[in-house]
Amino acid sequence: MSEFLSLKGVEKRFPIFGKDDYVAVTDVNLEIKKNEIISIIGHSGCGKSTLLNMIAGLDMQSEGSIELNGKKIRGPGPERAVVFQNHSLLPWLTSYQNIEMAVKKVMPELSSIELRVRVEKYVSMVNLEHAKDKVPGELSGGMKQRVGIARALSINPEVLLMDEPFGALDSLTRANLQEHLMRIQQSVKNTVIIITHDIDEAVLLSDRVIMMTNGPNATIGEILEVNLERPRKRVELQHDPEYIRCREAILSFLYEKFAKEDE
Repeated sequence: MSEFLSLKGVEKRFPIFGKDDYVAVTDVNLEIKKNEIISIIGHSGCGKSTLLNMIAGLDMQSEGSIELNGKKIRGPGPERAVVFQNHSLLPWLTSYQNIEMAVKKVMPELSSIELRVRVEKYVSMVNLEHAKDKVPGELSGGMKQRVGIARALSINPEVLLMDEPFGALDSLTRANLQEHLMRIQQSVKNTVIIITHDIDEAVLLSDRVIMMTNGPNATIGEILEVNLERPRKRVELQHDPEYIRCREAILSFLYEKFAKEDE
């Protein structure tokens, strides 16, 4: 795997009237490989979503550079797709139409037949054939997120950015979607960056876990390699020494940072 997404000396400051700037993140240096799944974890206010927004091009860094395939990121682009915690579906469109709209926007050259084949492929990929003609108001929370994931993947992004995509869901639905995500990523082979508060989710899904120090002036505290073979099965991992090692390493890091904040 070659490194293709690069963050060098990244800092983000937010101006505050009459006061010094608020420095959300500073001195962030990270090389992310193609087809890698990365989780970013840390306490609230550590700049996780700020980093994600800068990679997505929804916000710009104050210092440093972010490059994809050697080109600086200067704004949003179809090579980077975002799945938010809120599904962000258009409520008047069906599941099929929400996905179709994204494909039409990014791939206007497709014929009507090619368009239909592509949309149906991604509807099938998230197992929503039975709900493709339903509007979001008729779907469960998990189904809405599956539509959101299908919509993001349908434009063939090189990087899939996910901001706590399963955080608002119940534990069983979350576990089901985690399984979907792992299966889909093995199929489409893109890079995935996930913001999460869930230690088990980070270990289960990731090749590496990026642990952020507390904000303000948050930065990367540690990077944990997760040496677990794929495909991964949740139940089998519960007693795996590597899974336990990774889980304890993250827990120890987060507890240490929380304890220092309280001192």
